[in-house]
Amino acid sequence: MQAITGRNVVVYATDWMEPKGPAQLGSIQLQDMQGLMEVFRGLDQSAGLDLILHSPGGDPNAAASIVQYMRSKFGDVRVIVPLAAMSAATMWALSADSILMGKHSQLGPIDPQLANPQGYMVPAASILRQFKTAQEECAVDPSKLSAWVPTLQQYFPGLLEICADADKLSKTLVRDWLKVYMFKGMPDAEAKADEAADFFADTARHISHSRGIARDQLRAELPHLKIENLEDDAALQDAVLSVFHAVSHTLSMSGAVKLIENHLGRRFLKQVQQIVPAPQV
Repeated sequence: MQAITGRNVVVYATDWMEPKGPAQLGSIQLQDMQGLMEVFRGLDQSAGLDLILHSPGGDPNAAASIVQYMRSKFGDVRVIVPLAAMSAATMWALSADSILMGKHSQLGPIDPQLANPQGYMVPAASILRQFKTAQEECAVDPSKLSAWVPTLQQYFPGLLEICADADKLSKTLVRDWLKVYMFKGMPDAEAKADEAADFFADTARHISHSRGIARDQLRAELPHLKIENLEDDAALQDAVLSVFHAVSHTLSMSGAVKLIENHLGRRFLKQVQQIVPAPQV
């Protein structure tokens, strides 16, 4: 692929569709900075970067640090989505100068998720909407408060502020990155960036955090996004999908849950700990 494009190529992929362990192992974490430092080392920064990204997302704060580091190294970044880059990975993709997608590729909503006491991930916006509904219903009919008490008692101090701040963070990061990179030099770049950030964070529109947003929908809803067609260059398409299939086999046939690698062969690999039973005597 690097021979075709003449650009640096880095793949960041996780085994999140067939997870081998806790979901956080394959999520975007600050620890990923170690992997990126390894694979960015020795690359010709003037050649630009093609980042092949396949991830369910993760910590938006970690994504912010990763983007800051990536953009300090490369002035020209193209993110390639061979299948899916969701949540915080969508945020990462939107920090690029352009995004290369196929008909099958998808991004996702960027509404932040919080872990409830039972360990399930809950959209922050859903918690805010639920509390607003409780307020409105109880204001009209105070007798309904007793029905809401069991739910409201699960809200720990500061939860609503945490939800509001998390929602603001994801939109602020995406808006700022689009304005500085992909929309740089466009008329009304700030307004376009606001529109795009609101679109990706709109839980009422997308309904589910896991809902994919395909290339055609992105073009229809946000025509200012710089999205290239993977199918326009047959040789490049074949190379991208070959890389992705090789990475997918590596992840599915080993204990690896995350692979960060460049075209020079430098890599960072995260594996699950495998316990081998003692032989029977």
